[in-house]
Amino acid sequence: MTKKEIVKAISEELGLTQLKTKEIVQKTFDAIVETLVTDGRIELRNFGVFEVKKRAARKARNPRTGGQVEVPAKFVVTFKPGKEMEERVLQMEEAEFAREQAERAAAAQVEIRNPNGLPPLTEQRPTGSQNGPGSISQEPIYRPPSGPAPFKHGG
Repeated sequence: MTKKEIVKAISEELGLTQLKTKEIVQKTFDAIVETLVTDGRIELRNFGVFEVKKRAARKARNPRTGGQVEVPAKFVVTFKPGKEMEERVLQMEEAEFAREQAERAAAAQVEIRNPNGLPPLTEQRPTGSQNGPGSISQEPIYRPPSGPAPFKHGG
């Protein structure tokens, strides 16, 4: 989600103009940044804590050359989510886990019905008005060759 989308959603919910809402959202972000710069930490109840921490200098590997490079110490902003946010994300993880299990079960059913991974021998196609609107028929895709058996060498 972008800042523009946040502004649009808030303006629609509160009945404010997007211009006024954009100004409020930007002032909020500016206040967060200013507090981090001056105090090094800002706690937003029911949301989380932003904090400035110093990352120590370290040695790293250049992926192109494989050689070692020195990475200097620097300040970074960290975020620790609040309890409410963590609980909501956990619910999301549980829902995703259930969805993934359902997908795996469905995939296993497909493998059982078609264990060789071959395409089906029939295809569902709309039939038009023959059997009513939206009817579906099973039409063969593959037809085995008919006629005499192929010639074999060496008998």
